Amino acid sequence: MSLPPQRAELFYTGKAKQVFRTSDPDVYWIHFTDGATAFNGVKRATIRDKGEVNARISAHIFERVAAAGVPTHLLGAPSPVDHLVHRVDIIPVEVVVRNLAAGSICKRLGLEEGTALPRPMVEFFYKSDELNDPLITDEHALMFGWAEAWELAYLRHASLKVNQVLRAFWDELGVTLVDFKLEFGRAMARERRGQILLADEITPDGSRLWEKGTGRHLDKDVFRRDLGDLGDTYRELFARIFGEQLHGG
Repeated sequence: MSLPPQRAELFYTGKAKQVFRTSDPDVYWIHFTDGATAFNGVKRATIRDKGEVNARISAHIFERVAAAGVPTHLLGAPSPVDHLVHRVDIIPVEVVVRNLAAGSICKRLGLEEGTALPRPMVEFFYKSDELNDPLITDEHALMFGWAEAWELAYLRHASLKVNQVLRAFWDELGVTLVDFKLEFGRAMARERRGQILLADEITPDGSRLWEKGTGRHLDKDVFRRDLGDLGDTYRELFARIFGEQLHGG
């Protein structure tokens, strides 16, 4: 049996994760940190246990999504705060799926937060911190070479499938899935080259989650809006999902 890839040099540092190369050129190592940011990095903090909560929730959700037929980049979890993943070329088109109106769409269209949408809405955003991830159309993505037409069609299809899985998952836990963002990448390994994989993470950092009945926020809006202790909120989510407290949290 071959040995698992070993972590090598740091490749990239993000807002709440570090990405390392490994001894296998087609495998990367993602380390989830306790960092929290909001407003494009203007507001920052360190939240105890956040890295582990996000890493374990994301791995759990990726497994459910893969079982439903949407391939992901996840290969395994060598520790509670680390993922081993396929190396991908990230498509610079972020996907946001909305079930209720919240956040930027309310500002853009003058909608009241919490307005129910007649069906799930898929929006595309150009992945650019410098430009604050602007909303784009298919035409933008095609014209500037960010994605091909078939890739955009797949992103829509896969994102709506993920939405079905996640809505059912959170509903069983007494939580309403308001919206969430996804990133996808093209596999780089020879045997998978060009296959689109769900990548990055699916966590409360990139989702809006409201408790049924109370409307209480169970996501990073707690940090953005100073609604309480984000660490306590995330540990509560962890307990709901896994049925156990997080090592004395």
